[in-house]
Amino acid sequence: MESIGTWWMWVGFFAIVLVMLAIDLFVVGGSKQHRVSVREAATWSLIWVSVSMLFAGALWLYLDGTAGRELANQKALEYITGYLIEKSLAVDNVFVWLMLFGFFAIPPELQKRVLVFGVLGAIVLRTLMILAGVWLIAHFHWLLYVFGAFLLITGIKMWWFADEKPDLANNPLINWIRRHVKVTDQLHGESFFIKRPEAGTLVRYATPLFLVLVLVEFSDVIFAVDSIPAIFAITTDPFIVLTSNIFAILGLRAMYFLLADMADRFSLLKYGLAIVLIFIGTKMLLIDVVKIPVLLSLGVVAGIIATSVALSLRRSNTPVPNPKLGKEMS
Repeated sequence: MESIGTWWMWVGFFAIVLVMLAIDLFVVGGSKQHRVSVREAATWSLIWVSVSMLFAGALWLYLDGTAGRELANQKALEYITGYLIEKSLAVDNVFVWLMLFGFFAIPPELQKRVLVFGVLGAIVLRTLMILAGVWLIAHFHWLLYVFGAFLLITGIKMWWFADEKPDLANNPLINWIRRHVKVTDQLHGESFFIKRPEAGTLVRYATPLFLVLVLVEFSDVIFAVDSIPAIFAITTDPFIVLTSNIFAILGLRAMYFLLADMADRFSLLKYGLAIVLIFIGTKMLLIDVVKIPVLLSLGVVAGIIATSVALSLRRSNTPVPNPKLGKEMS
């Protein structure tokens, strides 16, 4: 499959990712059991977005000088559109993480370590899935229709069940782990495993923090199945697909802490994400019939997300009428 990525571009990209991960692990997450403030999360979210856009600018400058303005504009738009789609769909990850941490009563100062491993796992997993997807599409073009139908159905289901809450108490994965692994009833700091003396020997126990980590990684598998096919509706260039996806994930931990205290204010965002998936699924199903320009796709996705966020904020600021007050006035 054709790609703009040369060997040194791939090396440069992975070098940037390693540097950003090192900063995220040792600078942002340097102190243990440190509760990330909203201001700190907002600052780092801005930094991650800025680096991602600087990468887009560098890509455009390089292509403009070597391949021409038309290709530079096209690939930069593909990257930005893919980045926006993946970043938007990643918000669903944030909502699930909030639910998991709340269910297991994980305090904010312990959430950071789980998210570090969650993001690292997501990067490795998505890299493998994207490379596999690129290979499959290169050999079986009809898979784009399968991905399109899948996204369309997923979008409809997301809209239909937007207000449904998963039953974590009866989650099959949690129950399977509890049947096969000894799990403590209490947290033990940032430890995923501890050892307890039993009958003269030390027995390994998993902590609830390990259960949360497993569910975080598993949830990313589920969301990757949704989000990765979505970007193939924009481009099948492996370099653009991978770079936009990974850059969208890198700032996910900071975005989580930024939205953690405001999640309830974005009650309509899930409906917006559902419409995005329906639009992208439809675009993929019509890929050989109607060519929707990348710039138009970018505008549609940005418009849907912006509208859903604005309506959510407006709804959260609308006072709820008090029925008792109405009766007293009458």
